[in-house]
Amino acid sequence: MADAQLLELIDAALRAACDAGDLPACETGIRLEQPPQPEMGDFSCNIAMVMAKPAQKAPREVAEIILRHLPQCALIDNVEIAGPGFINFRLSPTWLQEVVREVLVRGERYGHSDEGAGKRVQVEFISANPVGPLHVGNARGGPYGDAVANLLEAVGYEVEREYLLNDGPDNTQFRLFGASVQARVRELLGLPAHMPEDGYRGDYVIDYARELLAAHGEGLGEIAEDEDGFFEFAILGEEVCVADIRDSLEMLGVEFDSWFSERAMFEDGEIDAKLDELWGRGVLYQQDGAVWLRTTEFGDEEDRVLVRQNGAKTYLMSDLAYVDNKLARGFDHLIYVWGPDHAAQVPSVKAGMAAAGVDPDVTEFIVHQIVRLTEGGRVVRMSKRQGTIVSLRELIEDVGRDVTRFFLLSRSVDSHLDFDLELARKESEENPVYYVQYAHARISSILREARQRGFATDDLAEADLSLLAHPDELRLMRWLADYPAEVSDAAAQRAPHRLAHLSRDLAATFHQFYGTCRVIDEEAPELSRARLALVSAAGIVLRNLLGLLGVSAPEQM
Repeated sequence: MADAQLLELIDAALRAACDAGDLPACETGIRLEQPPQPEMGDFSCNIAMVMAKPAQKAPREVAEIILRHLPQCALIDNVEIAGPGFINFRLSPTWLQEVVREVLVRGERYGHSDEGAGKRVQVEFISANPVGPLHVGNARGGPYGDAVANLLEAVGYEVEREYLLNDGPDNTQFRLFGASVQARVRELLGLPAHMPEDGYRGDYVIDYARELLAAHGEGLGEIAEDEDGFFEFAILGEEVCVADIRDSLEMLGVEFDSWFSERAMFEDGEIDAKLDELWGRGVLYQQDGAVWLRTTEFGDEEDRVLVRQNGAKTYLMSDLAYVDNKLARGFDHLIYVWGPDHAAQVPSVKAGMAAAGVDPDVTEFIVHQIVRLTEGGRVVRMSKRQGTIVSLRELIEDVGRDVTRFFLLSRSVDSHLDFDLELARKESEENPVYYVQYAHARISSILREARQRGFATDDLAEADLSLLAHPDELRLMRWLADYPAEVSDAAAQRAPHRLAHLSRDLAATFHQFYGTCRVIDEEAPELSRARLALVSAAGIVLRNLLGLLGVSAPEQM
């Protein structure tokens, strides 16, 4: 990674200048930026201006001292001092050319590293209540959580993807769902039925009821006659609901390693055991018939109820037991991807962990913002099935998996996202997914044509890459050289949206190269082989990048 190597070289120069007495010792961060114009170089550093005051020297003089102590390295072609004291670096074409060879040799592993080797991370995402189909809003966490997991795996972590089923006996929404399913089953059986006031009234509940009757037959009638049998119906309905959720996620290209049931923690006694532990720690008290956790002593704005007056456990009680369960499974770090409606719970969970003697820093909460579907500049609010929501399945059936994933990953999760349906349906360069995938299809087409015209494409790493010297070739090679650092940064920042932007930038850089550099030329076979090597390397990186996003890289369009 060129930037990392440059930072090491500059740091070495500063230390050498300090040891020689030319500059004072000074703790200051070294930053690299890309110059505004390509002719100014590949990287620019303002360290001389930062060091000028403590050194009591003019910035250009400091820059000259740094350059005198800069170690020789094959990475750098030339260095110059610009303006008031910027140090501009131009990378060596030879070094960039070897990057092409490295890409061809490493293939799908190019951009991967072992930064997180030996550490286990769990990413829990979506985890919508199992009370109905996934809709566009809660589905945003799907591509995001999956892409974050892909990024962490790319930098060496062992990753598990988990979906939490909020199906505990004290979950109000789950109980309402059960009562709603029971009411629909009773209707279908011709029995008197009462739909809860806050029940689930979507047509999908009727579909679930029909599926249950088809699967369980008349035996279901006995449970339906029991007016208190709603929790059994919640459990039965959950099976149908989860099957529907799994199907939708399969359409989206998301596969979970673990489906964890909250109800299991109640049945196994983990919830009560956690409550007993907290009593033993002296961090609980009773008031007004409820059990409270002293979270204010650990940074929360108010104490929180763990057990209500009626004996029902709160979400926080389950969350604290769930953390223990995760850590007992051997994970070093826990990432939660939550929707905006859960943002207020984060401080309480952190404070509750501290109260329980668990390091809150082992958890990381990422809250994604809402998604709005728009069409013709207006927000889409209707649905064929649900009446008030648009299901994930409907969206994928409309615009396809690749477009759905790419669009949902196109902005940082802490920003609201408007999903433009008209743009998503277009098969033109206006659609960013089409634009990026077309670049890969063009690369595949170039390589196919080269083989048809007698050029070998299976040994391109042996090509004479020193022939790659055109500015657009160097620009594309520079892009390939930056890719591993971009993957590392995106993983560290949990920012797959950066990859979506990068894919468009790589496609644009490739198209510019292709427009100015003739790739296949029988009259210049060695140059053609070198350019085919660069084309192949660009295809590998674009394919790897799209793979991290969970988007396909078609060979034909």
